[in-house]
Amino acid sequence: MAQLIYSVITSLDGFVADRSGRFEWAAPDEQVHAFVNDRERPIGTYLYGRRMYEVMKVWQDIGDDDPVTRDYAELWRAADKVVYSSTLDAVSTPRSSLHASFDPASVRRMLDDAERDVSVGGPTLAAAALRAGLVDEVQVYLHPVVIGGGLYYLPQGLPIALELLDSHRFEGGVVYLRYAISK
Repeated sequence: MAQLIYSVITSLDGFVADRSGRFEWAAPDEQVHAFVNDRERPIGTYLYGRRMYEVMKVWQDIGDDDPVTRDYAELWRAADKVVYSSTLDAVSTPRSSLHASFDPASVRRMLDDAERDVSVGGPTLAAAALRAGLVDEVQVYLHPVVIGGGLYYLPQGLPIALELLDSHRFEGGVVYLRYAISK
C-alpha cells in the first residue's frame, strides 16, 4: 500500500501564499531544490486542486539547462496527475486526469493499488485529505520569512497528532521537517 504524503513549502508563520496569492519567497535555492527532488523520487501520482495544477503544469514544458531543474521536470512528467476541479473543462498535460470533486473512497482505493507513493499538493485539497484521515506523512519546508497573512498550509480547527521522523537545516535557513501522522 502506498503512502499519501502532503509536501508543502511554508513561511515561518504558516502560510503558503500571502494575502495577494503571491509566493515568490518560496522559491527554493539549488540545495533545497536538489533535496526536494530526492524526496519526490518515490512519488508516482500527484493529487492537485485546480490552482495547484495550474501552478505546477509549467513543469511539462520546462527545458532547462540547469540539472536540478531539469531533474525535477523529468520527475514531474513521469508521474500521473489527478486534478480535482469543478471549474476546469479539461487538463492539458499528459498522464493527467480530471475529476469534478475529491472522493476519499477513490483515493483510498488508489493508495491500496498503487506501487509508488502519492503526493497531495495544495492546502485546500490537503485539508480534505487530512480531514478524511488519508494523509500518512507531512513534509514541511519552512522558509525563514514571516508574511503576515494569506493561505494557511494546515486546516484550521483540525487537531493532528504528529511524530517527528526527520529534520534537516539548509545553509540558507530553510528547515525541512518530516512528520508521520498518528492515526
